[in-house]
Amino acid sequence: MARKRSFKSHALPTLLTYLGLAVGLVFAGFPILWMVFSSLKSNTEIFALPPRLLPEVFTLQAYVTIFNDPTKVRFFLNSYFVAGVVTALTLVIAILTAYGFSRYNFRFKNVLNIFIISTQTVPPITLLIPYFGMVVAFRIFDTYLALILTYMVFTLPYAVLLMTGYLNTLPKELDEAVLVDGGSSWTALWRVIVPVSIPGIVATAVYTFLLAWNEFLFALTLTKSMDLRTVPIGIQLLMGQHAFEWNEMMAMSVLGSLPLLVLYLVAQRYFLAGMTAGSVKS
Repeated sequence: MARKRSFKSHALPTLLTYLGLAVGLVFAGFPILWMVFSSLKSNTEIFALPPRLLPEVFTLQAYVTIFNDPTKVRFFLNSYFVAGVVTALTLVIAILTAYGFSRYNFRFKNVLNIFIISTQTVPPITLLIPYFGMVVAFRIFDTYLALILTYMVFTLPYAVLLMTGYLNTLPKELDEAVLVDGGSSWTALWRVIVPVSIPGIVATAVYTFLLAWNEFLFALTLTKSMDLRTVPIGIQLLMGQHAFEWNEMMAMSVLGSLPLLVLYLVAQRYFLAGMTAGSVKS
């Protein structure tokens, strides 16, 4: 009797847990399925009533149209370039800054930490007009440089905080061992600390790339030529005054999501990897 009661008392919470997970999966996954299947429909079928999840006729016309349009292909190349450069520069600066915060004590260290944290509380939209004025004043409006510098303002604070937190978990004996062997702090950073910090670096890189890839507001404001537009702007441009190319919008959304999905699948094994296990012998 006691076993039956115990089983029932454990079965109900488990059932409710799985039910909640199922509801969450449907809530999160249905829009993605709708996006994918809509990209495989004709634009006419998307407006059919009643709406259908699965297309009556599967077609790749939306994807063919995108790949045959040099302007739309350029949107993807621009996003790759800007997001890639922002990620690379952010990682280098964040690693150097985080190493300084983690390993050294210096004047105004706490003040700088507070300043970095406070920048995360400012809504980006409030900075749109000041950044537009600065970009115009420095004569870099409608350039890659304007996007890269602006994106880094928003990616660097989080990257520094993330990397500093990760480096704080690494024992200082790693640095000391290099210094005892005659190496410098620079050697300790790039030869020892960076290799064992791969999980933190990968997590920072994925977040930075995602942020730069999906950014819309500043890309719309700081560029005007089609040669510099990015994927989010390209999707928005498909919403015309008299017609919406929904199938192409969905196809571009699918193609725009693939780099992030591939990046995560490739890098996910590093997130929980115990790269520091056994690094220091007791």
